[in-house]
Amino acid sequence: MSILGKLKPGFWDHEDIATEPYKHLFNFRRIWRRAVFVTAVVAIVPLVITALISYKFNQDTMDSELLLRTSQLVSNSWRSVSLFLSDRRATLDFVNHNNTFEALTDPARLSAILKNLNNRFGGFTELGILDSFGIQRTYVGPHTLKGVNYSDQPWFREVLKYAVYVSEVMPGVQNEPQFHLAVKRSLPDGSFFVLRAAIETKDLNELVAEIDVGEKGDAFIINRKGFLQTPSRYFGEVLKKIDLIIPSPSLKTKALESKNSKNQNLIIGYTYIPETPFILMVAKHKGEIMQPWFKTPWAFTGFLTTSILAILLVTLTVTTRLVDQMHEADQERVQTLHQVEYDNKMASLGRLAAGIAHEINNPLAIINEKAGHIRDIFTLTETYAKDTKLIGLVDSIMSMVQRSGNVTKRLLNFAGHLNESIQTIDLKEIIEEVYSVLAKETESKYITVHMDVSASLPQFECDRGRLEQIFLNLFNYTFSTMSEGGHLEITAECRNNDYISVTFGDNSRGIPEKDLKRVFEPFFYSKAGESGTGLGLAITYALVKEIGGDISIESQLGRGNRFKIQVPLKIPDQIRKDFCEFQVSDE
Repeated sequence: MSILGKLKPGFWDHEDIATEPYKHLFNFRRIWRRAVFVTAVVAIVPLVITALISYKFNQDTMDSELLLRTSQLVSNSWRSVSLFLSDRRATLDFVNHNNTFEALTDPARLSAILKNLNNRFGGFTELGILDSFGIQRTYVGPHTLKGVNYSDQPWFREVLKYAVYVSEVMPGVQNEPQFHLAVKRSLPDGSFFVLRAAIETKDLNELVAEIDVGEKGDAFIINRKGFLQTPSRYFGEVLKKIDLIIPSPSLKTKALESKNSKNQNLIIGYTYIPETPFILMVAKHKGEIMQPWFKTPWAFTGFLTTSILAILLVTLTVTTRLVDQMHEADQERVQTLHQVEYDNKMASLGRLAAGIAHEINNPLAIINEKAGHIRDIFTLTETYAKDTKLIGLVDSIMSMVQRSGNVTKRLLNFAGHLNESIQTIDLKEIIEEVYSVLAKETESKYITVHMDVSASLPQFECDRGRLEQIFLNLFNYTFSTMSEGGHLEITAECRNNDYISVTFGDNSRGIPEKDLKRVFEPFFYSKAGESGTGLGLAITYALVKEIGGDISIESQLGRGNRFKIQVPLKIPDQIRKDFCEFQVSDE
């Protein structure tokens, strides 16, 4: 036997054909499947839901933690950038207020200031002094810009309004990135002048590059149109437009999730630097940051999978054991039902035996006594021997003895056929033989029985004992439900050369519709107020199924019942096999 065969439970291939119409209650394979499914679902679904909720909670917690850390990093870093710009602005304010307009318009003086600024801070490439009309009066730098009128420039109007202006990064000398910083000084006479400086972004780049974003992070500054103001690890060189959505203006540092053009998830922290066109941003690839955390879900998934497999294993083992015990209990039920069937059969035989003893044996004894007395008279008296009347009496007596003997013989033959055996069956003979042992009961209740069973019906093989028990149970049931003067109609016909249909139709009071579906249920007794076990029809149903047939009932209150039995002309192979196995086990 294969390993699978050894593991297969006893109920797996079992099918109890005698459980209709409640077959679903004894389909153990189906019960096993449902029990496994329900138990597994009840155990696994909450576990999976809890695991998913826990996983989602942990992931949300990690996302919140990443956003918070990124936001804190930007919040701590923007002050350095702001301080860088504030220092340059403060320096220009100092130059403005420490020098008169006349001194600053001196090219030599302005050139010296430029030199000192580079010595102190570095990165200043040009200085210019503009009067209140926007004309650059003095200029020190690589270009020839003295006398240029900037009055119509947006940046000049802005410096007039806010007294300070910080430009976006733009190409400078030799295309080196730089930005312009301009500050305004008002004079007592109501006029003013503006000091404008061009500053390289080299120091600003280094300042941004020093932000601790880790090995795979990126920090950079963009303007409000999305163009880089400092180099970026992921998005390219200065003045290149990034492929991110420009975050909405905010007075506070914020962090959010975004996607780049490659559909990669990013954690973006940003802040708008006050009084500048700059936005400081920190970008991190979420997948790379979450890489260490991804090991946890794998371990969690392994634990979850192991738990599910353990639950399934325990469910399969326990459910299989429980259903197997149910199957064993059902086998005991079937054996008990067969025992009840046997006891019922013996009770019927006991009743018949009592009838025989009372109704046949006593008359036969009297008849025998009279016949013996007459024989003695005939022997002693020659006159009586020639008396034709006496001879007629003797013939009548002998006829009665013969008739009674035939009845006894049929009864004994019926009892002898109760043992299970497959024989060639003549249906009409079987029905008449069973009825003959119950004929006295019909006479006592004035019940008429009409049989329309043709002798030309085909003979067939069947278990004679079971078939006789089926008809005996039906006779008993119909007789018990009919009142005096009842009528029983028995018909039989061959259908499609496959089976013979036998109908028992009576004129009893019928069965209520609500009870009709339960008449074949064990221990259900429909004849309220009368004695009975409720097993007769259940046993009949089981017997019909055991010979491969079918039985049904139609009933109308006040009009009677119609039992229809279908007996196959050929015993099904499985029935024959089961019968043979039963015979062998009995031996």
